[in-house]
Amino acid sequence: MTNITVSTSTRRAFLNRAGLVAAATLLPSPLARAQEKLKDPEPVSDVMVTLSDYMSSAKDRPLPNSVIEQAKLHILDTLGAMISGANLPPGKVALSFAKDHPGERDATIVGTKLLCSPIEAAMVNGTLAHSDETDDSHAPSHSHPGCAVIPAALAAGEDYHISGAQFLRAVVLGYDIGTRVLMTLGGAEFQSRSHHDAHSMANTFGACAAAGCAAGLNSDQMRWLLDLASQQSSGIAAWQRDTEHIEKAFVFGGIPARNGVMSADLIHLGATGVSDVFSGSDNFLMAFAPKANPQGLVDELGRRYEVTSTNIKKWTVGSPIQAPLDALDLIMRQHSLQRDSIDRIVVRIATSSAKTVDNRRLPDISLQQMLAVMVVDGTVTFKAAHDLARMQDPVVIRERAKVQLLPDDDLERELPKLVSIVEVTTEGGHIYRQRVDSVRGTVANPMTREEVIAKFQDLTQSSMASAQRNRVVGLILDIEASPTLQAVRAVLHGKS
Repeated sequence: MTNITVSTSTRRAFLNRAGLVAAATLLPSPLARAQEKLKDPEPVSDVMVTLSDYMSSAKDRPLPNSVIEQAKLHILDTLGAMISGANLPPGKVALSFAKDHPGERDATIVGTKLLCSPIEAAMVNGTLAHSDETDDSHAPSHSHPGCAVIPAALAAGEDYHISGAQFLRAVVLGYDIGTRVLMTLGGAEFQSRSHHDAHSMANTFGACAAAGCAAGLNSDQMRWLLDLASQQSSGIAAWQRDTEHIEKAFVFGGIPARNGVMSADLIHLGATGVSDVFSGSDNFLMAFAPKANPQGLVDELGRRYEVTSTNIKKWTVGSPIQAPLDALDLIMRQHSLQRDSIDRIVVRIATSSAKTVDNRRLPDISLQQMLAVMVVDGTVTFKAAHDLARMQDPVVIRERAKVQLLPDDDLERELPKLVSIVEVTTEGGHIYRQRVDSVRGTVANPMTREEVIAKFQDLTQSSMASAQRNRVVGLILDIEASPTLQAVRAVLHGKS
């Protein structure tokens, strides 16, 4: 008898297909079967019908060109965050985890030659993506969608062999769903009031939606997927006390991305759940925000795409430092100021933001350190923002002493808009004042394609050769033409 060896991934695909064929042939519809089994007498709301139908059809729905462009830029930016994050403490821990867990090896760990199972790859890539303050952010929902949505879409996309076009649609859907859930709950105000972590909750829903789209789940299955996302909505705001950024990376990126891929896989393999977790007894909104209007979950779906309302950071530093750097950069360039001519720098930002970035031990979240580097270098690169040794550099220390941070309650009322007022006093007594209301990279002041590419090049120059970096850029900016994600895997492993 001939022995036939079947690979893990091939065997899994065969069993999946066999199970689906059997289910389709022998059983009633998934929703009817689940409702009979669970004896759930509560009707499915109009909101849930709209939401689940929209999610299930997303994989085939064409996107406007402007949305496609923004999705590509956010994918490129997030890949840059993953690659650069590999050399930072959270990334190193995540990569050690990947090396220490042998098993099914069919999903990419971005920027390395490692392969993991899809669930592990999503967790590792998610942690890499938020190893730093480099990834994108969505101010209205108080979340960082890219660091979870894109790793989940990539891992599930490889697992289900989807096209580049479907990958784009999965990413866009993830941004749409996760952010709407948190906006419905109340965004930043929800986190401050409840002490739950808004970022982890939004990103779990976003990653589930992206992975569900990659898995091709139908409307009934999307409802159960949302139920699993609800059950995994967790996290508390204690990450704000994390001085090493490792817990934060796991909470923002790793956990939600893992949740998304695992949940989509469970549903794809036959798991069920409650048919409408947003209505009826003991529902999600009742648990977290009883006064919330569920209509927010479907508000302008298909007309307002949240990826186009998500900010890309120009500077690879903490969000509260973005506007001060913009302002100082403008003043120095407009007035040709050099460090020897600067006597004092006064910075005003929102009171709560000031607490986050006031003389922190990590350079990229220390406002004083980053403004001092700007004065010395004329810019702030990724390398300079993560150079711990320069925090002891006498030249930088001298400039840092010139920076005075003033918490401002008036600017606190401007949140979530990050506003800063910077005043530079020269040795000659001249005072230059610059207010920044729209940080570069925000929706009101977006970065160009060329600027996003330049940021990617800066993030990855120490990890990738120039030719490979250029191949990544070219592939992502033409991702909708890729029949599968194998080309993406190849170039991210340096094998193209």
